[in-house]
Formats: sequence, C-alpha cells, structure tokens
Amino acid sequence: APGYLSCGAMADAPQPKPAELPLPGGQAGATVRLHPLLCGEATWPEAWPHREDGRLARPHAFGIGVAREQWLELPIVAFLVEHPGAGPILIDTGLSPAFAENPGRDIGRALTRAGVAKTMKMEPSQVVPELLRSRGIDPGDVRLVVMTHLHYDHASGMRQFPDATFVLSEREWKAVQTPLRVLHGYVKSHYHHPFDYRTLDFEGAAADSHATFGRAVDLLGDGSIRALYTPGHTQGHMSILLRTAGREILVAGDAAYTRHTLGTGHKPALMEDEHLFARSLREIQLYAAQAPDALIIPGHDMGAWRELDPVYG
Repeated sequence: APGYLSCGAMADAPQPKPAELPLPGGQAGATVRLHPLLCGEATWPEAWPHREDGRLARPHAFGIGVAREQWLELPIVAFLVEHPGAGPILIDTGLSPAFAENPGRDIGRALTRAGVAKTMKMEPSQVVPELLRSRGIDPGDVRLVVMTHLHYDHASGMRQFPDATFVLSEREWKAVQTPLRVLHGYVKSHYHHPFDYRTLDFEGAAADSHATFGRAVDLLGDGSIRALYTPGHTQGHMSILLRTAGREILVAGDAAYTRHTLGTGHKPALMEDEHLFARSLREIQLYAAQAPDALIIPGHDMGAWRELDPVYG
C-alpha cells in the first residue's frame, strides 16, 4: 500500500517533541465535519467491556467458559475530521493492511498466542487510506493525526501516514516505553518509527479546564478540536471534543466502551487505573448531563455505531 512502512523501517528510535500550541491551521469560529470510519470488527465476551463479579470474572472476560453466542460484536474505529484551515485530520488510525493479510504478524506473537487475532476481522477496503479515498480525500493530505492512545486496535495503521504529525499525551508516550508493554496492549512495531511525534503536557501552561473536564488542550486555538485528558483505560488516554456546525461531538475513545457504561458506570474488566477511569468517566457523564444536545460516541459499541450518520457538520 502507498506510504506503508515495513517492520524493517524501525532502525531509528522516535524522538518526540513537546507540541507547540496552537497547532497550525486554526481559524476563528471554525467548525469541523466528522466522518466515522469503520476499520474492522471484533467479538469479545460481554464480561470484557462490562466486568462480572466473582471468581470467574477474569476467565469470563477472556472468553473462557463463555459460549460464542454470548460474545458481543464490537467495531474497530477511526475518525476523519475535516477542518477548513488545517485540512483533513485523523483521530486514530485503525488497523494496517498487514492485519488483513496476516493478523498474527501485525499484532505480534504474544497477542496472537492470547487469541486476540482470532477475535478480529477486517476487509482490505477498511484500511483507513481506502476509506479516505472513498470520501474524496487523498491520504497524503493528512498532516495531523490525533491518537487517543496507542493500543494495537487504534495504532496498527499509523505506518500508513509517515509524513503526518502524530499528537498524543506525554503520559501515553511514557507508558509505551515499559519493557512489558505488550501485556498492556501495545505493539512496538506500530509506533516505533522516526515519525514527527508531538506530546501534550496536561500539567503544562497550555492545559486548562473545559466544561466538565479538568484538563483540556485547544489544539488549533480556535475551539474546534479539544483534546481532553481522560486517563484510566491507559495512563495517557485522551478523548476528543469537536465543534461541528450542528452540535458538539465527543469522541470518547476507550474512556467508555459502550452506552451502557456511559449510562450506568459499569466498568470494564481491565483498566490501567480504576480510580482514574472512574474519574474520567464521571467527567464524561457530567458533560452529557450539561450538554444534552451533544453526541457522545463510545469506543466499541456496535449498536451505537450503527446509529451514527455517515458525516456530521
């Protein structure tokens, strides 16, 4: 695929720099258009997004002892944001072409042995560059990619955009440097390339509170795209708040897998930090209460996904 880097292009270690804010392209009063992109599908036991109690909770979360007809269908997603000044922007990158060809090779030996590859599927037409082309966007025109976090189902496709600037939280970059990163859902070959990485410091001067969120960054300086610090799923997870012409849209990412979690607070089986997850989820719930006209898109809810419009704004 054009622009795709093989694993052999990993010699130079990436050297992230702090983001210089605002990023280029902001325009006073700008609104954006949002295209939800379905990049693949997965099936997982319901005990994964909605944890059970009791001694069998962990085995059930991994599908042990759970009949396949009780597993949930989950979307693997990314988002195209069209900004009038900054051009096409991505939120996450979905899966890579290598996954369609050989899932085990793309997500690595450890996750393959854990059975992850068997739960996921994608068509070649679902790689993000093809989804962009189908919407009249040249993938080479994407100069900014905002990563909610770097788990394999969000970051596998990063290598298809080698000329883009990737923005993520400083804390997320630190999280992927641990020796046992694969046990936390990170695959080094997805992000270990000499790309232009820019990190956001949510403790720094550029961060402020916004609405119900304690720490937020206005990426373009025009209020159209805000990165919200919502850790817990991972240590550096971000959600993204967008201003379209019709309404605000919150791309929650994996701060909330499902509408059920948003409505009830039902936590998933695995979180990096349960206390931080609960705090971030509460901020999202309070936002939903204060902004009833806003659309909140959970991370992996197929029912909610099927109700989305093809484009907003």
